[in-house]
Amino acid sequence: MKPILLLLLTVLLFSCNDQENTYRFEGNATGFSEGTTLTVYKIENNQPVAIDTLAITNGSFSATFPKEEDAGLRYFQVSGTENPILFFPENENMKVQLYNDSLQSSYVSGGAQNAAYRAFSEKIRAITKKKEEQIAQYNTARNEQDEMLMSEIRNSNAKLISEEKQIKRDFIKSNGQSTFSAMLLAEMLQRKEVTAVEAGDLLEGFSPKLKANPIVNSVKQTIDGMKGSEIGGVAPTFTAPTPEGTMLSLSDAMGEYTLIDFWASWCKPCRRENPNVVKVYEKYHDKGLNIISISLDKESQKDRWIKAIADDQMDWYHVSNLQFWQDPIARQYSVRSIPATFLIDKNGRIVAKNLRGPALEAKIASLLGGS
Repeated sequence: MKPILLLLLTVLLFSCNDQENTYRFEGNATGFSEGTTLTVYKIENNQPVAIDTLAITNGSFSATFPKEEDAGLRYFQVSGTENPILFFPENENMKVQLYNDSLQSSYVSGGAQNAAYRAFSEKIRAITKKKEEQIAQYNTARNEQDEMLMSEIRNSNAKLISEEKQIKRDFIKSNGQSTFSAMLLAEMLQRKEVTAVEAGDLLEGFSPKLKANPIVNSVKQTIDGMKGSEIGGVAPTFTAPTPEGTMLSLSDAMGEYTLIDFWASWCKPCRRENPNVVKVYEKYHDKGLNIISISLDKESQKDRWIKAIADDQMDWYHVSNLQFWQDPIARQYSVRSIPATFLIDKNGRIVAKNLRGPALEAKIASLLGGS
């Protein structure tokens, strides 16, 4: 074979191999200044890692990335902006449409995950636009003291919120292989838009490949923690120090019904609710009601915690690890705000949550009998 033909064949072979092992990432950028840069990131150990910086030239940009198994999520961010634009590498060439005047409308195409994510984003943007319109209408109605219109808008907004949740559920159900489904489920759990049971059912629909994703492992842990703190679940057991320094467990404090009460001396809503809890305790303690309060005070606030117990006349069981929001009991019960309460029966099963004011007394009265 002649040297020139051998050289051409070698070039062709390397070109083919390069195309097989890489994918193109190229886009049109409308309304951007020449030389504007965008940085592409991947996620490693839950942290963003920059993998390339591209410059917009004559309204376009391009790059070549290596194909990877389980590439997961990528995103890019235009310099000077705060909104990341997600995309999902599926080892296919990708096209980007980037709008300077509407970054939220920008999108990446190429592959089934990107197509599904774009369709989902468009639905959510439509819901968001309606919500914004309703906020404006509500403010106008409030200024005009139009109570009837305000009520109609509140009802309409509730329907929009329900519709938005259903759009999210539908996406997760229909895209069991998408990394974004795992991210979306994690967000819905954090916002308490789904129960632990619902989240577990949705997770079961994930593909085996997606179930191995670290995001899903984190979601599983959250679900397991939440299941123990939902109505019908068995309350997680715990042991913690009392103000005197001895160790007290939940089982030591249980009565016919037991109120597990998360609070702190620095929490004003908690302190305002305490007189009501005291009244209920004094009325129903002899009938079988016990209370154990878990304080989220800090180590430096121990004296303040003890003083608040005395000042508020909270004459029942108290414990605290004095670890603020890092308290392990609060994490067991997925407590993210206080006051938070869990009412359990003698078997440790949760029968009610977050009862306050008259609702707390009404529930206790229904269980232990009013007078």
